[in-house]
Amino acid sequence: MKKLLFFLGIFCTLQAYAQPYSISFSGTGLSTVKVQNLTTGVIVDVPASDVLLLSTPTGITEVNNLKSSGLKVYPNPMTDKSTLEILPPVAGDAIISVCDMTGKVLTQFKGYLENYTQEFSLSDIKNGFHVINVQGNGYKFSEKLISNGKSNGTAVIAKLSNNNHAVAEKKSIKVSKGIQATVDMAYNSGERLKYTAVSGNNSTVMTDIPAADKTVTFTFTECKDGDDNYYPVVNIGTQLWMAENLKTTKYNDGTAIPNVTVNATWAAATTGAYSDYSNTPANSTTYGRLYNWYAVDNNAATKVASNGGKNVCPTSWHVPTDAEWTTLTTYLGGENVAGGKLKETGTTHWISPNTGATNETGFTALPGGSRHYDGTYYYVGYGGYWWSSTEYSATTAWYRHMTYYNTNVLRGDYDKRNGFSVRCMKN
Repeated sequence: MKKLLFFLGIFCTLQAYAQPYSISFSGTGLSTVKVQNLTTGVIVDVPASDVLLLSTPTGITEVNNLKSSGLKVYPNPMTDKSTLEILPPVAGDAIISVCDMTGKVLTQFKGYLENYTQEFSLSDIKNGFHVINVQGNGYKFSEKLISNGKSNGTAVIAKLSNNNHAVAEKKSIKVSKGIQATVDMAYNSGERLKYTAVSGNNSTVMTDIPAADKTVTFTFTECKDGDDNYYPVVNIGTQLWMAENLKTTKYNDGTAIPNVTVNATWAAATTGAYSDYSNTPANSTTYGRLYNWYAVDNNAATKVASNGGKNVCPTSWHVPTDAEWTTLTTYLGGENVAGGKLKETGTTHWISPNTGATNETGFTALPGGSRHYDGTYYYVGYGGYWWSSTEYSATTAWYRHMTYYNTNVLRGDYDKRNGFSVRCMKN
């Protein structure tokens, strides 16, 4: 009786599963969209001609973590039939059970499951809340199922097919454009997705919290540096930013920027220079390069002395002024919270706890560290420092700093000989 009341309590508080959200993508020359769930970290690639299918429970509280990546049930809720897609971690004998809300087993399938995706048809399920269990050698998968059917018959599980390619098979759904292949992605209501769309060499970043079927349209802007590196771009408010740190070794006219590795030479420099963190080029693949302020100077009054009037940013782009950085942080709610909205999520690059990082802007700020004016390197993983093009004094300039332990964007001035990261803005 207690078990019955328990399941009845669960059932009465559940809302029906929403139909999966279908997200289509468009844009001139669009080839593919990389979709990252910023909450779970899961990434899928969606070809431009396909649809992203988000399996989204609405208003349903997870019960004992029943949802399992090794078992998919669709459609859910079901009317006449549903498909079970099972990917066992190991091959062996297994039991598939359908239980009603009292815990009573309605039907079972006993057989040998291979270590690749297999599909089963589920039919004649009475109206109500049910649980699907799959138990094999050292594993157990469970998933909730709601049936809107009117069957009074005996529940049936029937094997449909094997997928011996060991990959999830794409399903087809009918949308306004006709029948399109879909790419499935687990999704819970309110989670934020980051889209990185590609068109030729160009890419653009957007973030979104889907709540309905929709089409996301991208526009593409070229951002190519003097080394012919292309950068993704992201629109934040009225500004268009690079979505990665600069890594060029040349000004945009092709002139080389000196790579200074010797500490004493770095400390003495009063013209443009760059370095790789710890003089290790592999670090720049992830974090971008570090530049002294003389390389990023956009002030016409000092260009001849600092970098000869050359621009470190791609053509039609520039190093943001101190005021433009302030416009960004103000738009995001102020310096005390803007850092959380700009930082990459997780601790792959930021050290723990990476406080408050949501990356809801798609800016994906990374902790590239810095090179001190004496030539020594500090703080990779702990913090990121970005130059503005605005001088504070004859020897210092404004910069911004984000760190792993809070959500701030700190504003300060520092010696122009320091090596900091650079983000460029569209003119």
